Amino acid sequence: MFGIGGGELMFIIFIALMLFGSDKIPDIARAMGKGMAQLKNATNEIKNEIQKGAEANGIDTSFKELTSGFTTEVEKVKESLDTDITAPLEKTTQDIEELTGPIKRQL
Repeated sequence: MFGIGGGELMFIIFIALMLFGSDKIPDIARAMGKGMAQLKNATNEIKNEIQKGAEANGIDTSFKELTSGFTTEVEKVKESLDTDITAPLEKTTQDIEELTGPIKRQL
């Protein structure tokens, strides 16, 4: 949790109790919770506005078209590479292993 260990957390709680007192801690926690909820709602509203603006300008649909174009091109490349390349690789490794004499010593 944010790189804070158990001992550090206890120390922070102890300092908060010393500064604010035990009667004000629940009010502070409640206020922080409300603040976090408001921040979350505000960010969700901003995200929705950005998405609506993108859809209104056609950016969202062009992005979908772009990604679909990429996927079709990737599928075409996959189909063209269906040839078996392991056989030539195995033959090459066998040829290298069969090298004898001065050629093998030089490697």
